Amino acid sequence: MWKDLLWLIRKNLNLILRNKNSWILHLALPLAGVLLSMLIYGSSNSGTLHIGIANQDSNAPLAADTVRYIEQLQKVKISLLDESKMRDGIQDGSIDSGIILSEGFSGKLQSGQSPTVDILSVKGAQVTAYVSAMLNNYLSNVAAIAQVTNGDASRFDRLYGDFVSHPYSVSAGTVKDASGKKDVTYQSIGFLLLFMLTSSYSLTELMQKERQDRTFLRMMASPVSSRTYVFSNVVVNAIVLIIQIAITLVFMKYLLGIDSGVPFGELAFILFLFALAAIGLSLLIISFSNSNGSSAALSNLIITPTCLLSGCFFPMDIMPETVRKISTFLPQHWLLDSLNKLQSGDGGSRFALNLTILIAFAAAFALIAAFRLSRKDSTQQFV
Repeated sequence: MWKDLLWLIRKNLNLILRNKNSWILHLALPLAGVLLSMLIYGSSNSGTLHIGIANQDSNAPLAADTVRYIEQLQKVKISLLDESKMRDGIQDGSIDSGIILSEGFSGKLQSGQSPTVDILSVKGAQVTAYVSAMLNNYLSNVAAIAQVTNGDASRFDRLYGDFVSHPYSVSAGTVKDASGKKDVTYQSIGFLLLFMLTSSYSLTELMQKERQDRTFLRMMASPVSSRTYVFSNVVVNAIVLIIQIAITLVFMKYLLGIDSGVPFGELAFILFLFALAAIGLSLLIISFSNSNGSSAALSNLIITPTCLLSGCFFPMDIMPETVRKISTFLPQHWLLDSLNKLQSGDGGSRFALNLTILIAFAAAFALIAAFRLSRKDSTQQFV
């Protein structure tokens, strides 16, 4: 068995090495994804922030004062828009971030409650963090005044007027901002997940092609067993994905100097767990297909849409709550969530749960694929 396994592994690796297109898919595209991520986020840490504000409580003075407070912040330019135009501006890149002051904002604030303020952006924390911190501080001060006055409108107006008109000094310092590199890492890993799934499917599809051109049947006439044949493909798949992960991470860390905020070994380990899930998913796709055409159509319906829903192409923060809940049924979500936890220093029990879920995805895909392949009793099938 081992002799046959090693022969099949060498055969498949030679096929991959002789195919120039496979070099592009397995190595060039993940590196291009890293460069594209740097292009997207590389220049977003400097210059003026363009913020769209949808003031749905426009007739109230506290909401108007909040807008004026945001406007006077350094390096901030605001545009008053309705919510739909603001979201369109965020999507086309003309606006860096959007703020929604919901209806009843001023009334809640004056009563000492915490009003809803939604801050939206596709560019991540380096855009939202500054404005969010300053706005939260301002609203906390106003809410504190409201709690002290305990519903006394005239007293609130007097104290609030003193707060607005009274100048106070602020000492400022400069610290190194690492959020941009973390966002580059997130986006690069998102693209890498897409290419890992695509690579895994293309490698597993070799079995489908060899079945159609009768190479598989000729192998089955030899001492090679069908299980050895499938397992050799899994091993080749794992080898290629490990190389893909290693080269991408080395390219990011040592050639481009991107500090992911995560130790190299930990990031490589969670990506390896996802690689196992990707291999299981590709086997699952093949197990439900009887031709190259059907497997290609099924992969197109699964790989790119699930990456889109999982937040591989843009932050999950701007997606509706329903989509976020759907993404929890996808392995990409748990990999990206694990990355966020590691970057924030949360490596406890919740992180361990994420790893367990990734392993469960890999095991579930593999078991279902094994069952499906074992049920195919036609001479044109694998097992």
